[in-house]
Amino acid sequence: MKNQLIKSLTDCIEACGNCAASCLREFNVKDMSDCIQTDVDCQEICSTTLAFISRGSSNSETLLKACIEICKTCEKECRNHDMDHCQHCADACRACYEACQANLSVAA
Repeated sequence: MKNQLIKSLTDCIEACGNCAASCLREFNVKDMSDCIQTDVDCQEICSTTLAFISRGSSNSETLLKACIEICKTCEKECRNHDMDHCQHCADACRACYEACQANLSVAA
């Protein structure tokens, strides 16, 4: 289960980075500012969570809970946009927060 979590976090980090970069290339980049900011926040929390999980930190549960909330926010924001990169990011965020939730239930 930990391997799936690590894969989901890694996939989300990549999808959020790609989404933010792609949003910056959109014609209406000003309209994409909330999406870009949310992508950056999500990428950062997933990176930090990955680091905590990888080293077996006793604070991992705290990060998993934060990651769930921020991934949900990012998914919601990306679903507001029709671009493929936003939809791919939303899918990665959903998979990530579901993997985080599954690991919380294992730890409980």
